[in-house]
Amino acid sequence: MSEQFLPIAIIGAGFSGVLMAIELRKRNIPFLVIEKSEGIGGTWFENTYPGAGCDVLSTLYSYSFAQKPDWSRRYAAHSEIRAYLEECAERYDVRRDILLGTEVMAARYISSAKRWDVALSNGQTFKAQAVVFAVGQLNRPSIPEFRGLEEFSGVAFHSARWRHDCDLTGKRVAVVGSGASAIQFLPHVAREAKQVILFQRSPNWIIPKNDRILREGEKRLRKHIPLLMRLQRAWEYWQLELSFPAFLKDSTKGRKWEEACKATIASTIDDPQLRDALTPDYPAGCKRVLLSDDWFQTLARDNVEVVTSPIGEFCPSGVTTVDGVSHSIDVVIYATGFETRQVLAPIPIEGASKRRLRDAWKPHPHAYLGVAVPDFPNAFIMYGPNTNLGHGSIIFMLECQARYIGQAIGRLRRKKSVAIAPKRPVTRSFNADTQARLSRTVWGANCSSWYKGVDGVIVNNWSSTMLRYWWMLRRFQARDYDQW
Repeated sequence: MSEQFLPIAIIGAGFSGVLMAIELRKRNIPFLVIEKSEGIGGTWFENTYPGAGCDVLSTLYSYSFAQKPDWSRRYAAHSEIRAYLEECAERYDVRRDILLGTEVMAARYISSAKRWDVALSNGQTFKAQAVVFAVGQLNRPSIPEFRGLEEFSGVAFHSARWRHDCDLTGKRVAVVGSGASAIQFLPHVAREAKQVILFQRSPNWIIPKNDRILREGEKRLRKHIPLLMRLQRAWEYWQLELSFPAFLKDSTKGRKWEEACKATIASTIDDPQLRDALTPDYPAGCKRVLLSDDWFQTLARDNVEVVTSPIGEFCPSGVTTVDGVSHSIDVVIYATGFETRQVLAPIPIEGASKRRLRDAWKPHPHAYLGVAVPDFPNAFIMYGPNTNLGHGSIIFMLECQARYIGQAIGRLRRKKSVAIAPKRPVTRSFNADTQARLSRTVWGANCSSWYKGVDGVIVNNWSSTMLRYWWMLRRFQARDYDQW
């Protein structure tokens, strides 16, 4: 096993990791980005299912300092987003400091040396002054444990591990789950497969996406008049920012979303039983509000069936639901989301007191400003607990975090303090305020969602506006941290 010293280790090469690398390059701080996949992109490298794309406008789902005038559509597809990240890594000269195909097996803080030991899958161990965890929240597929699953003789895979070698033409395909990935790939599957059976646990509020290909004239205008592109981005930012009140309980905007969804269902679905099955019984926003232009039209196809009875067990030829009905199936595609409640798992992370992060985070993950945890010195998180959004672009939040963490690391490099971690009282106060604000939002309503922990505490979403988050992270405050 070889050992090397590394000033800053960044774990993950998706939007967060590349952004953090650019921030440190700007500050002339040496770093290494460690990525378990064979390519840059994070979730956009791993998710290659048909129709994969973003539900945030392309102008906002990109770095503010690296605007792209020639997006092909209003909402970019995964391949274009991944290409954009590759281009940014090259343009800002961080590609040469990204180690691909190497997984972090463990990270341990050594109090006596005031450093982190980062063990890699290739047998190396890096000794780092600081670690930035930029692994995101959507990287570990979640697959339910169904009885008899090992007996199924067909093909089964998760949407995030799409089997491109599996020809669906003429097949009977089961799609388990009706969330954000299903509404993107199921329309494509329905055009190929003989039959599609959607096993739906609960319906979603879905509003029109209004996606379209961008005209060449629009691209030329944005390329030759950069101010126009900046103004468009600013307009779109404020349109989303001003929609935050829709996520407060009993909001008027939320009811308008519900009305729009119901109107689309009424105009596309003739079967009254199917209409009822596709209409949620919880307030809009409690789960993620989804965008689609062809979801309900797809479910109205003759070769698509929606089943609301839960799966009871698998057998060699298919599944039987709890109501006793058997369904013959050739292929199962899981659209069951990701393990989002255990942030940073499964990496074993050990802090100053030799306590594992997963133990420190019981009963649920929490962090000061979503970026730092008491007793874990010189460790920072991108897209950490309570930093997800329901109303805007996560890229904005990541840029706030990158600047803040860059300031903190810059302070470390100037040796004004050798090790820092947020104070416990400050962290407790921040999280108490966050949860109090979240209690006034629709995310706390009676529905199950990936926003919540098993105890009902909202562990993923930010509690307020993007502007407020920017204000809180605009300047690193040393007084909020213990220093050694």
